[in-house]
Amino acid sequence: MSSDISRRRLLSGALAATAAQIALPRGAAAEDSAARAPLALRKPAVSPNDQIGVGIIGCGRRNSQLAVGVGGQGAPPQNARIVAVADLNTRRAAAWGAHHKCPHYADYRELLDRKDVDVVVYATPEHWHYLPCIHAAQAGKDMYGEQPLSHTIREGRVMVEAVRKNNVVFQTGEQQRSNPKTRLAAELIINGRIGKIQRVIAYNYPSPFESNFPAQPVPETLDWDRWCGPNEVVPYNVNLYVSRVPYEPEADYPPSPAEQTAAGPGWMSFRPYSGGELLNWGCHGLSMVQWALQMDHTGPVEVWVEPAEKLETFVQDLPGKRDPGDAVGSRTVINYRYPNGVILTLSSLNPRVGGGATFIGDKGEITIIRGSYECKPKGLDRDPLPPDAVRLYQSDNHMQNFYDCVVSRKDPIMNIESGHRVATLCHLGNVARWLGRRLQWDPDKEIFPGDDEANSYLDVPRRKGYELPAKV
Repeated sequence: MSSDISRRRLLSGALAATAAQIALPRGAAAEDSAARAPLALRKPAVSPNDQIGVGIIGCGRRNSQLAVGVGGQGAPPQNARIVAVADLNTRRAAAWGAHHKCPHYADYRELLDRKDVDVVVYATPEHWHYLPCIHAAQAGKDMYGEQPLSHTIREGRVMVEAVRKNNVVFQTGEQQRSNPKTRLAAELIINGRIGKIQRVIAYNYPSPFESNFPAQPVPETLDWDRWCGPNEVVPYNVNLYVSRVPYEPEADYPPSPAEQTAAGPGWMSFRPYSGGELLNWGCHGLSMVQWALQMDHTGPVEVWVEPAEKLETFVQDLPGKRDPGDAVGSRTVINYRYPNGVILTLSSLNPRVGGGATFIGDKGEITIIRGSYECKPKGLDRDPLPPDAVRLYQSDNHMQNFYDCVVSRKDPIMNIESGHRVATLCHLGNVARWLGRRLQWDPDKEIFPGDDEANSYLDVPRRKGYELPAKV
């Protein structure tokens, strides 16, 4: 795979010539207005007493958690029922179908054709987020999609356009937004408890690296060619196929013996299937940053790394050998500058801030940690916020909020635009690491102005049949 990288970069040079087509601006005011108004109905709204038919795309570890409610995010409501499932691994799909007593498919498009499927919950590898989202939107299905929203910035914008044009509800699976403590922390920051924000420090997650694992026999039940999606087909290896290693057993669908003995680290660490942990875990903490800075409809205007050097290419070819991959992937510190002058730095190695960040103001600090927060000095949160304080969208159950919005036709707490902006923040960090130099960013046009080399990273080359659709 490492020998393909230079070829892929040369091919992607052609993308720079189409930078003007990549820019699909959406005004913040228009998006903010859309978040407050009901969506134009494509189909009659589901009433609170109606049965909601759920289609599952991706029958793996994460969707098995979502199906029953894990980590305080809540299971689907009682009036929601799984009516169809799909997975490229027919062993998994058949097991899910038997468990939920519903039809199962290898091709998710057959699931989308079903009239009894009202909503779709997808939890697929990162490089397989864009097509199910776009196709589900075109089919008029509301969606709960796992984070990170997209594998490239260009993908994310097309996904936003598909959801908005087809008037469907979309909830991004970043559950930190639906935690009352982290919401209060963000409100304290917005309402000036720490004074004027000077700097934000978040966790320094690693970028992805390359792999060159030895070939293994492809499981008879897996369509490996399609699993590779838009990327060139490479030899199958279980350590690419599973998400993380050691693989967490699924509650009702035990992994195969090969999956149980996978050595690691899984597709979440490798290009071209993922943006690395900077995308997969970074999305959660940086969601808090975007929220507390009130930047949900925009982003930074500059990004750079320290030291100013290109990220060293690391190729993992021995299963189970994570380092030096992790060390190389997070060796450089990433900095962002927002339009208001606030500097966000990804430099912390304290895992407690992995789901949040430390916000430093001229009157104190607030650190958002996953599910909670800390104040410095203590007592910054002692007095309640005044009646005229700025309040954020309230949701205490991320999955329930999605189903409530399916009925109300309003935007959920982590809508498609917010999810795209958070993922973009992570993508920008990877691009800065790969180029090793200071980059200017236009958050409205979503391009690097006058920088063809940087613009070539806005998307990736795609195999025939996996192209981004010209119309959504």
